[in-house]
Amino acid sequence: MGLFDRLRGDDGPRVAFFGIDGVPYSMLSEHFDEFENLAALADEGSAGAIDSIVPPESSACWPSLTTGVNPGETGVYGFQDREVGSYDTYVPMGRDVQATRIWDRVHDADRQATVMNVPVTFPPQRDVQRMVSGFLSPGIDKAAYPDDLRDYLEDIDYRIDVNAKLGHDDDKSDFIEDAHETIDRNHEAFKNYVEQDDWDLFFGVYMTTDRVNHFLFEDYEKDGEYKEEFLEFYRKVDQYLGEMRELLPDDVTMVVASDHGFTTLNYEVHCNEWLSQNGWLSYEDDDHDELGDIAEETKAYSLIPGRFYINLEDREPRGSVPEDEYEAVRDELQAELEALEGPDGNKVADRVVTREDAFRGDHDDIAPDLVVVPNHGFDLKSGFKGDDDVFGKGPRNGMHSFDNACLFVDDPDARIDDADLLDIAPTLMDLLDIEYDRTAFDGSTLLS
Repeated sequence: MGLFDRLRGDDGPRVAFFGIDGVPYSMLSEHFDEFENLAALADEGSAGAIDSIVPPESSACWPSLTTGVNPGETGVYGFQDREVGSYDTYVPMGRDVQATRIWDRVHDADRQATVMNVPVTFPPQRDVQRMVSGFLSPGIDKAAYPDDLRDYLEDIDYRIDVNAKLGHDDDKSDFIEDAHETIDRNHEAFKNYVEQDDWDLFFGVYMTTDRVNHFLFEDYEKDGEYKEEFLEFYRKVDQYLGEMRELLPDDVTMVVASDHGFTTLNYEVHCNEWLSQNGWLSYEDDDHDELGDIAEETKAYSLIPGRFYINLEDREPRGSVPEDEYEAVRDELQAELEALEGPDGNKVADRVVTREDAFRGDHDDIAPDLVVVPNHGFDLKSGFKGDDDVFGKGPRNGMHSFDNACLFVDDPDARIDDADLLDIAPTLMDLLDIEYDRTAFDGSTLLS
């Protein structure tokens, strides 16, 4: 037991949440004989596969997981969003998340939270006990609060994220070494503050799992060159989660979850190239590399991952589709996307979701008109530089999936069946025994 356990009084139950970004439940459960700590957590508590959100992209998923509401409320739809009434785009940061985070609710209840390495939390908040921001942070010097946290992290050579460029090399040895070093430093810091801090909610995310999956998942699924290295990395993940569970006092419930699933990537689908080849998208000149270069006659364009926007009159600066034609144009585009097949003859789209069905809230003014949830194997890209072919393959061999995210709760009364990402935040609130308005969440508690 940690020092904090001896210092604090009995102020109510506590929760330690550990995120393992992009880890599919089926991969873990198929290897419970090797991943003994996760197997024990599943056996003694509750565990299973859950659904992600639309779209299943980390920049959108973590704001939704940590708030319990959909992107229409968080205001974050993906790695790249567009300004209202403009073709300008931006990369959403923590300040762009418009909904209330779980740790803010803890703070409002006069309790303490330690938050480490959560994506889309830069800059770090000052109203929690301590925070180091995760994915999209520029560096530890600006991503950590308070100063003693920054100094400690610099002393241990803490890593916010893996050097993903190393994964582009044919020889993955340096990438794998970097992934191990990154998760080692993450774990060292998490372990230190799990033991040291007087927290009610500890919320930490291992982002490295997502990176390893992007570059090694096909090796795992298809017995490739790096399958053993993939499994060895996950043995370490299991070991580290087991160490965390051992550290936690009896009044702490451990929760482990991923934000989306993962599968092998067979084809990258260059959505804007498909739109261009099929008469939906045109550019003002040949030298184009961003959304602002589209021509007025454009009827639709795309942003990652699989988000499609009608170039609507009076909404877009050079909108060409009159409002009274919107529904018909969108229906036509939806039908073409639903019919799109890959080189292997398989349908690209598992389903095509309209904005009305996917999003609701005060910040849906930049919501896409359609979102393609792809079938396994099709990774939807949306660059504007132009590609010769609609279908291709880059250095990544793994891709996100909407289904098959994972959730483990060290409580046998938790109900995992039919759960999704939006159910996690209200479940944490119940585990913490903090009162809340149930209408504040799109999800619902998994505790009976």
